[in-house]
Amino acid sequence: MSKVLDQVEAIVAPITDELHLELVDIAFEKEGPNWFLRIFIDKDGGVDIDECAAVSEKVSEKMDESDPITQNYFLEVSSPGAERPLKKEQDFVNAVSKYVHVTSYEPIDGRKMWEGTLESFDGETLVITITDKTRKITCEIPKDKVAKARLAIQF
Repeated sequence: MSKVLDQVEAIVAPITDELHLELVDIAFEKEGPNWFLRIFIDKDGGVDIDECAAVSEKVSEKMDESDPITQNYFLEVSSPGAERPLKKEQDFVNAVSKYVHVTSYEPIDGRKMWEGTLESFDGETLVITITDKTRKITCEIPKDKVAKARLAIQF
């Protein structure tokens, strides 16, 4: 699967660069009997439907030429939304001072999930302030232990 995603990224990245858009993420997932190739793009101020359509058309054309995916699939191009995933180092840097949701592969100090403000990220460790009942706790999470991370909406 990783090989397919690498091939797709090699096709998509030059297209998003040309259009001055950020390639946020690529997912190739099976849902029921169908496969979906999902491409998430963004830029400062967000993307609109015309930008998604432009990327979709260009990617579709290039994918037909090189054909890295053998089975039938649906292509979806969209914004990552308000709960944007954090994957690349720069994503974490940009998320400092924002509200995030983080899960880990294994428990750290008895927890596998944190939701709070990302106070800092030094390339190796996330420092998050969470509220546990009525008290604020600062937690340090090694980046290599992070299973998933995303921006979160605070209620």
